[in-house]
Amino acid sequence: MRRPAATEDRSATGPRPAAGPRSAPEPRRRGPRPEDIGFGRRFVAATSFGSVLNPVNSSIIAVALVSIGHAFGVGASATTWLVSALYLATAIGQPTMGRLADLVGPRRVYLAGTAAVAAGGLLGYLGWSLGSLIVARIVIGFGTSAAYPAAMAMVRGQARRLRVETPGGVLGALAIAGQATMAVGPPLGGLLIAVGGWRLTFLINVPLAAVGIVAVLAWLPADDQRVRVASAWHELDPPGLVLFAAALTGLLLFLMSLASPRWWLLGVTVVLLTGLTARELRAHTPFLDVRMLARNRALTTTYVRFGVTMLITYGFIYGWTPWLEQSAGLSAADAGLVMVPSFVVAAVVSALAARRSRVWPLLVAGAAALVAGSAGLLLLTGRSPLWLLLVISVVFGAQNGLNVVTNQTAMYAQAPADSTGTAAGMLRTFMYLGAIASASLISLSFGRAATDAGLHRLAVILTIAAAGLLAATLVDGGPGPRRDRRRDGS
Repeated sequence: MRRPAATEDRSATGPRPAAGPRSAPEPRRRGPRPEDIGFGRRFVAATSFGSVLNPVNSSIIAVALVSIGHAFGVGASATTWLVSALYLATAIGQPTMGRLADLVGPRRVYLAGTAAVAAGGLLGYLGWSLGSLIVARIVIGFGTSAAYPAAMAMVRGQARRLRVETPGGVLGALAIAGQATMAVGPPLGGLLIAVGGWRLTFLINVPLAAVGIVAVLAWLPADDQRVRVASAWHELDPPGLVLFAAALTGLLLFLMSLASPRWWLLGVTVVLLTGLTARELRAHTPFLDVRMLARNRALTTTYVRFGVTMLITYGFIYGWTPWLEQSAGLSAADAGLVMVPSFVVAAVVSALAARRSRVWPLLVAGAAALVAGSAGLLLLTGRSPLWLLLVISVVFGAQNGLNVVTNQTAMYAQAPADSTGTAAGMLRTFMYLGAIASASLISLSFGRAATDAGLHRLAVILTIAAAGLLAATLVDGGPGPRRDRRRDGS
């Protein structure tokens, strides 16, 4: 099937002259030929591997927060900056890297981001203060931002080259890779802490990034785009990017001070968002396409829905883990093991959900599981039996598998084909906006220690948010996103 597609591409250009200066062969492509690699296991492995770096860093730090706090003499409200710093960097970096992937080529952006992950991991390993660790997490956040939007753009580009529809299994593999590696993060973090301390949770990024770079160079086709730095810089819309970053930073600082709100920061954020909207409505190539978001209601709804879903999900991950250590009395390694069922079930459910064509029923099921899991946290105390902890872990895993795959599928179907990287990056931006908000809620609920009362306060907020999400999903109704029946290469 792939060989005829390649033949068709050559015949479409017309016969090549037999002699003369124009008959010189084209320069050899770097990387394998698209028709040779197809959508086989090497392509799927290479595109998926970079996407695991972000979930690994998101989940591995959860079991290291207590140890880092003890090392630098700070409490939970301070160490949550390690969570928020990565998510702020990722929220800004995802659409930025996605836009760059659309402009200069996803493979180049993928490689550059992976190299940055290695640099951030080394900086964190050498960290001498909490501030240096926050900087390391920012570098890692920007680096891991490249993988997912670039991978989505490479999938779309490969389908266009081969003139075939995008296989659903490839998109499912990207989601499943993230779920599976989130399962690896907590136990891996606990093991690394037991072997060599929390610093190894940063250093592990160096060998992981090296493997990712080798896989990309060996198994992914070269980019079609030629690098035009000046043109790409102009089309990236630096003023819009700066306003977007400033607005997100202002929002984060406000959320991080919810215990004693700094309302002036919220006012600054509103002003910056207003300026961003006005700027992007006038821009020829806007960083944030406000008009497209206003017209494409289905895509905008997917973004908001995913953001709320991730607020609840990460509220569970980062709220439950320190509670397991500080209130339930588990070690970091044991807390990581209790989290394993959540991520394993998420991977299994993701694989099953990727086979379903109807999205809306799965979204309803995912929202219902969120309500059940959040309400279940109200039943927990420091003396709760192990089986109850495992049940809560499994329920949250099931909702995660349902919600991640279905929202990703919806985004891919609703996004403009030539802006796949940007759209995928924006989906992750909303994901990490939810994560940032969750870190703030955890800090507000727990303070300096993760107690039973703090967990119950957090559970009430998460349950209300989940119930609202379920109601909104039921009202939205419909069979799910409209699928474009045309081939990606048409």
